[in-house]
Amino acid sequence: MIKFTKPYLHDALKGLDFQQLSPIQEKVIPEALKNQDIIAASETGTGKSHAFLLPIFEKLREQDKSVQAVILAPTRDLATQLKSMAVELAEYCSDPIDIRSYTGGNDRDKEMKRLEKSQPQIVIGTPGKIYDLAIKENLLKLHKANVLIIDEADMALEIGFLKEMEAIASILNEAQFMIFSATIPQTLRDFIKKSMRNPFEIDMGSKGLTRLPITHKFMKMHEKNLFDTLDKLLGAINPYLAMIFANTKDDVDLIASHLHQQGLEVTKLHGDVTPRERKQVLRDIDKLRVQYVVASDIAARGIDIEGVSHVINTGFPKDMKFYIHRAGRTGRMGMSGDVISLYKRDDSDAFIFLMKENVPLNFVDVKNGVLKDIKSDSAMMHTVASKAPKKKTHPKDRNEKVKPGYKKKFHQKQQRKGR
Repeated sequence: MIKFTKPYLHDALKGLDFQQLSPIQEKVIPEALKNQDIIAASETGTGKSHAFLLPIFEKLREQDKSVQAVILAPTRDLATQLKSMAVELAEYCSDPIDIRSYTGGNDRDKEMKRLEKSQPQIVIGTPGKIYDLAIKENLLKLHKANVLIIDEADMALEIGFLKEMEAIASILNEAQFMIFSATIPQTLRDFIKKSMRNPFEIDMGSKGLTRLPITHKFMKMHEKNLFDTLDKLLGAINPYLAMIFANTKDDVDLIASHLHQQGLEVTKLHGDVTPRERKQVLRDIDKLRVQYVVASDIAARGIDIEGVSHVINTGFPKDMKFYIHRAGRTGRMGMSGDVISLYKRDDSDAFIFLMKENVPLNFVDVKNGVLKDIKSDSAMMHTVASKAPKKKTHPKDRNEKVKPGYKKKFHQKQQRKGR
């Protein structure tokens, strides 16, 4: 365990039952304490929030009532969760620490009046709202901040916050930058090159879908419709908490309504759920009032939901990178999890993607009310084999014996090409 100079942080770690630091925390915290710029490829649920919050509090000057740290989050839900975690740490400090979150849906006039009187020490918010208060209104004074965190940066870019992120970064060009992202797309690389100084790179996602203690299971839809297959599956498992993913808002509504009619404890998350409703949904999940959360991909990204034992895909996403995000909802912090995908005859492209990611394909079906392993789906695997690109093999990679003199002939051929 890393030793912090502030006793209240050790009290906080004990109070929050930190037995040991997670791998991402062990890598990030020492570099963060050196004021090193950091890029970390890591998904939600790996402990990354405390990886940047703990160094922020370690370096915080509690008597200085100016803005010292800025944390950007792509959604109000994630910003709310980060504020809650920061407040939890601050409660162990004897000095009051002013932590404020700025997101859409709050009383803007009230926020502006309060900023005219005083500044927060730690700012957490969405890029659009921070841009509005700091740059448009010039009320939130960020120029003294010594650290800028961008959490779920790839999602922030997907939503379209590049302009706001660049403007905020330009105000804080002398600050330490830490960027956390599930993936590092080229647009983010360009932003990093423009904004950061020799960043220390940490890749916690190099093993892709195989790095977490997750079992990937695939169940064919034999029944006439999705609901029949889903009912059959849910009757065979008893999840602690299951996230059921659908590809459209309409599908989320239909599935949630069907499960509710079946008498199950269910709630839903998609883009049309109002901010007030979303807060209630997250409270219900936190209080274990529901067993099933039906969600769309965008609505669920960036929300850290604890205790997900099962992820159920009611169909593969059109963009298979979302399969990775979905799967990462379970198997967190050392706990095992199951990802169960319902598939159809025409899903061969999804299986090609999964095989490229080295995902073990475990085929299952419900027999006599029990979920059981079955033999591989030979028809699907035949289709996959016929569509998958053929890998070119070097003679040495084949089982056949390399003919004598092959190496010499190969070098001669290469020399002729070079003339």
